[in-house]
Amino acid sequence: MRTFALILALASAGPASALAAEPADLPALERAWHSCVRDAYDRQPEHDSKPGRERNALDECKPHEDAYVAALMAARPNADLPLNGWARTWASYVSFVVDPVKAWIEALRR
Repeated sequence: MRTFALILALASAGPASALAAEPADLPALERAWHSCVRDAYDRQPEHDSKPGRERNALDECKPHEDAYVAALMAARPNADLPLNGWARTWASYVSFVVDPVKAWIEALRR
């Protein structure tokens, strides 16, 4: 019952309150989101297209998804983010592209 109350509170208040909740029961939030999507999909009219029914179900359960994703992100430590690795990869790619172009432009100027 306590988990259900937490899920309702997180879903109704949005992602910001999910970040403030410590610690979040991630499996329960995920189950609630998946259950919501299944139930919402089952309530969709049969004459609608399958992609339309899927979109409608996902739209209906957006608060559950937001709460789950926010709690998932809050539970993840910042040290796990590969920002330095991505920055180095991006810088090497940029230099790989820019350096030859720069050299070619300089050769045209001469």
